[in-house]
Amino acid sequence: MATKTQLESKSVFNFEQCLKCSICTVYCPVVAVNPTYPGPKQAGPDGERYRLKGDIFFDENLKKCLNCKRCEVACPSNVNVGDIIQAARIQYSTHKPGLRDRILASTDFVGTMANRFAPIVNMTLAWGLTKSVMHGTLGVDKHRTFPAYSSKRFETWFKREAQAKQAQYSKQVSYFHGCYVNYNFPKLGQDFVKIMNAVGYGVQLLEKERCCGVAKIANGLYDQARKHANINTSSIRKAVKEEGRPVLTTSSTCTFTLRDEYSHLLGVDNTDVRDSITLATRFLYQLIEKGEIKLAFRPDYKRRIAYHSACHMERMGWIIYSTELLKMIPGIDFVMLESMCCGIAGTYGFKKENYPTSQKIGAPLFKQIKEAGVDCVATDCETCKWQIEMSTGVPVENPISIIADALDVEKTIALNS
Repeated sequence: MATKTQLESKSVFNFEQCLKCSICTVYCPVVAVNPTYPGPKQAGPDGERYRLKGDIFFDENLKKCLNCKRCEVACPSNVNVGDIIQAARIQYSTHKPGLRDRILASTDFVGTMANRFAPIVNMTLAWGLTKSVMHGTLGVDKHRTFPAYSSKRFETWFKREAQAKQAQYSKQVSYFHGCYVNYNFPKLGQDFVKIMNAVGYGVQLLEKERCCGVAKIANGLYDQARKHANINTSSIRKAVKEEGRPVLTTSSTCTFTLRDEYSHLLGVDNTDVRDSITLATRFLYQLIEKGEIKLAFRPDYKRRIAYHSACHMERMGWIIYSTELLKMIPGIDFVMLESMCCGIAGTYGFKKENYPTSQKIGAPLFKQIKEAGVDCVATDCETCKWQIEMSTGVPVENPISIIADALDVEKTIALNS
């Protein structure tokens, strides 16, 4: 029998509110292409009722869940279906992370090592022989294209070239840049600083920052994820409570993890600072809407751009902020893609047992993009970028980078002086 404590701990996910309508299963991208996955209703609320009776009812097939949260977006009763599934994996799974899982989840360690030898690492990871060896020994699918590493970390660039200039601004924000910006694509962080400075805001880094932890959660390294969550939450709390700065991000998945997964899945209480963590596009849009800042754009900027709704952006309900900002750029021919999961789900699509499922899930989206005839795709998720670029050949950019490229910096500074 379930204890009172067990029942109370599960109530936060509202599983008892499930109507058994199965709409979550209809919207699940995995169920549509992989019949071995039991689906969110059965894996989530239905399964939870059995798991409360004993761990014998736990099914390791729950690892096939993408944690995309589309089931939660679809649920008419606000049941946290995806959280129920992930919490069950944390509590009941007996699977031990292997070497591949640890490598994929160790973004800070791998990124630091790769930055030092970026040209060699990038070239080696592109070789067919390397991919075949990793496929056979580690279980990383040989068809997957790896994101390139940068020779210089964003943190290094910021401290050498930008940090000293930030004190001149009376208004300040803190920036959680994340692993992708730091190790793979510093330009996104540079673009963020460029925009914030142009509208009169200084940017500061957090006292300490670690990977948001989403890869560790997905790969079963829960203790490490919790350790990182405590470090990040402590730094965010100092920025918000002691220094009076909101914390901005440029990654939808990092944002969602920092705001919701810490408390829901890792038991790290961040309720006092949760609402001060927000996506950069949301922050900018709200300032524009209030009339506190203005953006000016180059008249010669002309591009046809499609927007892809990343799953965690759907869950937060923040797509409108990125899309409306892009629509403000006069030279953009904007195309709104139908909302579909791209299938990569972070490290999920790198694993050879998941690769076919990953590509089948993304196939309708890839077809839609190829038929749209666009210059690039905009999305707020870096792993969606990797998946779309690999599968379509169409370049993908974060909305912040698009805004930065289109921005008339001098005119924007003048408008906000």
